[in-house]
Amino acid sequence: MEPVGTVTTILLVLVVVALVAGWKKERRSQNYPPGPLALPVIGNLLQVKAANTCETFRKLSKKYGPVFTLHFGSERVVVVFGYEVVREVLLNRGDEFTDRGRFPLTEKHEDLGLFMSNGEMWVQTRRFTLTTLRDFGMGTRSVEEWVQEETGLLLQELAQTKGQPFNPATLLSAAVGNTICRILFGERFGYGDEEYRRILRCLAENFRLESSIAGQLYTILPSLMNHLPGPHQTYFRNNSIMEKFLARKVAEHEATLDSAAPRDFVDAFLCRVEQEKGNPGTVFSRDNMYVTVFDMFVAGTESTSITLRYCLMLLLEHPEVAGKVQQEIEQVIGRERSPSLQDRGAMPYTEAVLHESLRFLDLVPLGFIRRAKRDTQLGGFTIPKGCTIYPILSSALQDPRHFKNPEAFDPHHFLDEKGGFKKSEAFLPFSAGKRVCLGESLARAQLFLFLTAILQRFQLRHPPGRPHLDLRPEVSGIMNIPGPLELCFCPY
Repeated sequence: MEPVGTVTTILLVLVVVALVAGWKKERRSQNYPPGPLALPVIGNLLQVKAANTCETFRKLSKKYGPVFTLHFGSERVVVVFGYEVVREVLLNRGDEFTDRGRFPLTEKHEDLGLFMSNGEMWVQTRRFTLTTLRDFGMGTRSVEEWVQEETGLLLQELAQTKGQPFNPATLLSAAVGNTICRILFGERFGYGDEEYRRILRCLAENFRLESSIAGQLYTILPSLMNHLPGPHQTYFRNNSIMEKFLARKVAEHEATLDSAAPRDFVDAFLCRVEQEKGNPGTVFSRDNMYVTVFDMFVAGTESTSITLRYCLMLLLEHPEVAGKVQQEIEQVIGRERSPSLQDRGAMPYTEAVLHESLRFLDLVPLGFIRRAKRDTQLGGFTIPKGCTIYPILSSALQDPRHFKNPEAFDPHHFLDEKGGFKKSEAFLPFSAGKRVCLGESLARAQLFLFLTAILQRFQLRHPPGRPHLDLRPEVSGIMNIPGPLELCFCPY
């Protein structure tokens, strides 16, 4: 049998050599961006460090340049690394890269809603959403009042911990989520509401699963992973639980709808569905409504609450920074009244801390995937129509040409020589261009109001015997998810 084995091995080697030679010839002839050799079926899976994908991309960019090619399974992906070329994709040539790329975990929602839709579906849904959000208070005093009211309830809950060690993750998610729930459904949920807490737990678990090794494998090999057990199956079960909850809320609205007086976003969408029911080409279908509501709830809850939690972690580890923020709160707001958004302009250090927290967390390091709308040129290379693009936001947020010490938490990245707040064009935690995060203004308002209110009332302390936190992400993939946080909220 040995001669047969030798002949088989030689044949296999020749086949592989022929495939590699053909692959290199095709890439040269098509002027595709350079990149490492991809293996059959799995592509570059073995070369990408699942625990820190962005670091792998950083190393590859040093070898192949700011625009390079990888294969995730059989799919060709172009990685865009570095502030200048990321800006070119998102802003300067945004029309060519506006389309969302394929993301297998959300295939059920593809071409619907706000996150995964493209073309006219995305344009009309986004336009309607922006208009309706403004109609129901986004960017106005009413939303600020909702957040201030929620802040008061949150502070009451934190005071009940009486300075004892406490994990605030679910409570912060509930508080942040109630703002988007008021916009969507016209109601908030009590912190003890078990169904609401269950939904929030499903949401938090799914954020972790998306960036876990199982989630990354599903993105690369969905056809195989669909038939295998594992954590990725939990993701779909959690989605089903959340979808049923949101669908029930929509049904409750439908039963009490007064089309002459819509109460909230869901009512407004139901009215539009009714108006368009005779139009076979309309994007305002029930399916699109469900996915849009789902997208808004998911995006408007966990990402902001994760960022708020990480702000607390950073201030716990940097008490000198927390002290300066509290000093600014004392000077501008005092102890008697609640913080308001008008205070932001007089609090440059606090604004710098919030911006630096967003930069340092680097919540979505890989950016949200895009797709080339047509054959185009980028960095001197040909990007074929339909090719998936990864605009690496982390490469902008960590750019040493824009941030003097990018690997350190330093609010001075956003302060000028006189201590005034200083903007940075490389500050892109919410992406940029036409597909910039729809809820950026709401997220930033909530972060300011919640954080200043907490620091106005409490000193942050480590639990006894645990003097340090690990600020490194516990899970790092599509998103950077920080580890668990337990701290003491000690009243003044």
